[in-house]
Amino acid sequence: MNDLFTWAALGSLTGASAATLLATNVIGGLIGPSGDKARKWLALGFALALSYLTAAFATDAGPEKWIIAFFNGLVIFSAALGINQLPPGNRQATPTQLAQGREPRYIRSWV
Repeated sequence: MNDLFTWAALGSLTGASAATLLATNVIGGLIGPSGDKARKWLALGFALALSYLTAAFATDAGPEKWIIAFFNGLVIFSAALGINQLPPGNRQATPTQLAQGREPRYIRSWV
């Protein structure tokens, strides 16, 4: 159980971005292809929620922690999004239709 997510891991950039990526891909996979456009917004909401939750538990910080939490949420979102895929010229084209007999990938690009 120590190898999976912990509260300390979710409070780190790596853990929060991994949780954001996993949660939005699982939710998007459950919704289906029609939910692909919503994944970005789900990821942003999830990243901000994790950031504000972490800020709520920070007892040694002042009121500015809420402003910092907003920017930390954007950093988490950017890390989960894959900042290396921006600008659009750096992205690889994703096929819109699958070849016959091929299953859709579980984790696919949604940017």
